[in-house]
Amino acid sequence: MDFIFKPWPWYVIGPLIGLFVPVMAMLGKKLGISSNLKHVCAIVLPTSKTAYLQYSLKEFHWSLWFFAGLFAGGAIGQFLLSDVPIVMLPPNYFSVSGAALLFVGGLAIGFGTRYAEGCTSGHAISGLSNLQKASLVASVSFFAGGLSMRAVNALFGGVI
Repeated sequence: MDFIFKPWPWYVIGPLIGLFVPVMAMLGKKLGISSNLKHVCAIVLPTSKTAYLQYSLKEFHWSLWFFAGLFAGGAIGQFLLSDVPIVMLPPNYFSVSGAALLFVGGLAIGFGTRYAEGCTSGHAISGLSNLQKASLVASVSFFAGGLSMRAVNALFGGVI
């Protein structure tokens, strides 16, 4: 049972994700998460005049099930397979300034995801495996931005 209750190492999960990509490609699908927000918006706003939200959702229903499975898997892992509570946010985020920081961060991530036409997982896993130049640029930019912010955070003593 330790195999189920302990986190799996990267050298197990990495190849499993890597094997999942060709399966998705053979099925004609692309693995990514951010497009699900578009699908949810298209469901919630079916009469929207926005061209971005006007498309047939029939070919994307699998993606919404995948997205729901992520939440279900996380809930099963947390509530049935773990006795250690997960702290979602550090205490300093339960304030007006913390909530504002989360909101601004969410806007920045949402804008960046839409502007880059995909999220980190979509570009780094699916896009790179399909040899898409835009995904290479996006993935390098994600890492450069993350490293830069880590350096800025270290300059300010980890308060950002």
